[in-house]
Amino acid sequence: MPAPPRKPLTPIVAAAAAAPAAPAPVASDAAQWGRVTEDGTVEVREGENWRPVGQYPDGTPEEALAYYARKFDDFAVKLGTLETRAQAGGSSASDLTKQAKHLLTEVTDAAAVGDLAGLRARIEMLISSLSEATEKEAEAAKEALEAAITERAAIVEKAEAVAARDLTKVQWKQVTVEMTELFDAWQAHQQNGPRLPKGTAQQLWKRFRDARSSVDKARRAFFSELDDVHRAARDAKSRLVERAEALAPRGVDGIPAYRGLLDEWKAAGRAGRKADDALWAKFKAAGDALYAARAEQAAAEEADSAPRIEAREALLEEAKAVADEPNLKRARALLTRIQRQWDEVGRIFPRERERALDDRMRSIEQALKSREDVDWKKNNPETKARANDMSSQLVESIEKLEAELAAAEKSGDKRAVKEATEALTARRAWLNALGG
Repeated sequence: MPAPPRKPLTPIVAAAAAAPAAPAPVASDAAQWGRVTEDGTVEVREGENWRPVGQYPDGTPEEALAYYARKFDDFAVKLGTLETRAQAGGSSASDLTKQAKHLLTEVTDAAAVGDLAGLRARIEMLISSLSEATEKEAEAAKEALEAAITERAAIVEKAEAVAARDLTKVQWKQVTVEMTELFDAWQAHQQNGPRLPKGTAQQLWKRFRDARSSVDKARRAFFSELDDVHRAARDAKSRLVERAEALAPRGVDGIPAYRGLLDEWKAAGRAGRKADDALWAKFKAAGDALYAARAEQAAAEEADSAPRIEAREALLEEAKAVADEPNLKRARALLTRIQRQWDEVGRIFPRERERALDDRMRSIEQALKSREDVDWKKNNPETKARANDMSSQLVESIEKLEAELAAAEKSGDKRAVKEATEALTARRAWLNALGG
């Protein structure tokens, strides 16, 4: 029995009118590229032909077309994303080409409604444009490889330059840091940079390894020798500790000998930080015992000096009257008596306390001496004669200037008045300073 003829397409508008509820309007491009038969088959137009893409029996024609139009939109979004990434230039052209070819396979005979032919044309155009980018990418990769070889060779050359130094005269802490930084740079370049050809990479690594080995060998030799030096210093300082501890019974009398041992300690050299710290703690403890004995002796002496300190403090209080005595002779007599009593008090310990008291008494002596010097200069006959002579000259000069000022005021010469006034002011000030 022959198949029944295909039923005519149901117009979208009529189907929408027959629907119980008003469907969403169909996009014009979906209506242009797709149609729905009465049995719910959705077809897409490709050229002059219509190709079935699926069925949507449970919905309206609008919903059927919208469903397959969304599938087309998904393809279009994927393509747009690829085109944007290609224009941005941040992605690998070869990766984009691979994705574009996969999308072309998906779009061919896809179950979607839309301009599939136009979409395929855009995909093919993208693939064609990416071919140029792929060539440029390959060229850039070549340049990047050459730059990477140059960069890694520079790391090797720096390592070889370190190895070429006189390694018997370097600061090993600094050199170790330099080599560590170069090795870290090598590893970072190897992990993050372009992959170098195997032969080139092995050749550069051999040079770097040889330079690093030379530095390591010299460093081991240096520290081996340093260990010998530290061992000798450690032995010498151990003996000094024993000698310092043996001074304990001598108490204060052992301090000069301990100071001599301290000079030997400084000349013994370094024994390594840990050994030095441990030995120094013992050596210092031996010295602290000696100085503790001296501190006890000083405390006893200070206690014995307490009455003498009190006596001198009292004399200092009495000596304050020297500054208040206007008569210099009586002031000098008072200070002389206090100084005699000061000496009779005797020595005071500790010496620092004695010096502090002496300094206070000395300031009183210097203050009185300054007053005596001023009095001498003021009452010296020669000084008085010179002052009187100068006073006479200033008086004559002032009388002359007063006459000049009067004449200038009478004549109205403002300039002469100003000059005479200034000169008079200066000479009167000098005369006052001389006590005239």
